[in-house]
Amino acid sequence: MEMRADLLKSIWYAFTSLDMEDSGKVSKSQLKVLSHNLYSVLRIPHDQAALEQHFSDDDDGPVSSQGYMPYLNKFILDKVVEGTFDKEEVDELCWTLCSKKFYHPSTNHTAVLTNKDAGRLWCLFNFLSEDKYPLVLVAEEVEYLLKKISGLMTVELNSVDLEEFWTQEGVQREGVNVWSFLELVNSGVLGRGLGTERVSSATEQMYREIVGNVLKEGYLWKKGHLRRNWTERWFCLKPSTLCYYTSEDRKECKGSIELDQNCCVEILPEKEGKRCMFCVKTLNKTYEMSAPDSKQRQEWTTAIQTAIRLRTEGKSSLHKELKAYRQEAREEREKRRALREQETQRLQALQGEKEQKQLELELLKEAQRQSQSSLEQEEQRRRKQHEELQRALQQQLQDAEEVRRKAEERKGQRGECVCVCLLCVCVCVCRPV
Repeated sequence: MEMRADLLKSIWYAFTSLDMEDSGKVSKSQLKVLSHNLYSVLRIPHDQAALEQHFSDDDDGPVSSQGYMPYLNKFILDKVVEGTFDKEEVDELCWTLCSKKFYHPSTNHTAVLTNKDAGRLWCLFNFLSEDKYPLVLVAEEVEYLLKKISGLMTVELNSVDLEEFWTQEGVQREGVNVWSFLELVNSGVLGRGLGTERVSSATEQMYREIVGNVLKEGYLWKKGHLRRNWTERWFCLKPSTLCYYTSEDRKECKGSIELDQNCCVEILPEKEGKRCMFCVKTLNKTYEMSAPDSKQRQEWTTAIQTAIRLRTEGKSSLHKELKAYRQEAREEREKRRALREQETQRLQALQGEKEQKQLELELLKEAQRQSQSSLEQEEQRRRKQHEELQRALQQQLQDAEEVRRKAEERKGQRGECVCVCLLCVCVCVCRPV
């Protein structure tokens, strides 16, 4: 499945490059040519009859990628056998097709990438991208790639250009496509005034490490099994094998050591005039080697242990493992971010409810204060009215008493009977007959 996914990424670019009108469809004649080329680089027999039969319907119109996929899967990808073809040749074919349409480096001598270097970075971009189309890289993977290549060149990234790039609309949210990435590299983000040879060397080294699956390579002294003499060889370590060559051009392979769960690596003491020694033990043989210094020995033993671990765990690539770890870390951070956002929203909702309840409580208190004030005002009004009534009654009593007193005085003078009504303060006089 990994091989098919990797092939599909390159073929997708080749398909889109043939879509001259950007309609999402490609003419059948062009697809036939593409299919013939894929037959060749993938080392599978050409099936001309199947190709003609698949595209022999009456509809002469162009075909979408979805329409091409059934044929691509059935007659090409299903027949591919891993190990029988060179993936680099497939990438070169697809890069040649898509670069003609999409890759247009600056012509004012500011571009730092040769066409080969751009193709290598295109392969690295595809390796690190997820299996989602159109292919893009998230910002974190772009920075990882840029820091990797700048570290190999021992230069600092141009933070100003990089920051300006991140501020472009949609870059952080939607990701970066490969053509924008190559334009960014050519713009000088790796540093100003870098020579193409320096960039090419770093790009090739990174390509061999990540895409070529090389864990480590370099010169070591190896002790022979027959003559028992020491010979300097160029070693190339991959997760399954440790191969050694006469020189770093890797044209003549002198042998290989198969690595599996039965292998181990051990540090050896100095002997026979050789320092920084170590050995790789398999079930049948022990291979003795000497590194240039202790630092190199430590790097080699660690790398070989990593290769054995990958083989034991059934993993084919260290950088695919690291890529998966980074993706899991991003997903975990995204989950934590989503949880924090949910928690923030929950706390904001609780705060809103609290503030609403507080507001309602304040309103209730205000209503109570207003009600209490109204009651107090009403009580004051009733008290005042009652007092006024009392004063009025008191005045009436006083008036009635004054009238009665005066009537009593007249009664005493005339011998009349006087009755005083306290309600209306009227006087009734009864005279004797």
